[in-house]
Amino acid sequence: MKIVLEVTFRMGGVSYRGHRWEDDALVFEFERLGDAFIQVLSTRKVEVEVEKTPEKVLVELKTKEGGKVFEAFERDGVYLAVEP
Repeated sequence: MKIVLEVTFRMGGVSYRGHRWEDDALVFEFERLGDAFIQVLSTRKVEVEVEKTPEKVLVELKTKEGGKVFEAFERDGVYLAVEP
């Protein structure tokens, strides 16, 4: 089954690193590790093949300051998320 995630970040410089399962949650991993970033909304679209439907979809963003995890919601077969 294909899972499609569209996530909007508050700054540029974000790289997709992969995905993993944590229990029944599918976690998409991104990182932003540089020093200077454009202050503009940046959208990434990722499609992955998985064996089962996730209970929830999470986005993990690692930064130099630590990071954050936020949840995506499903609309019309696409999971959507916005960096808080």
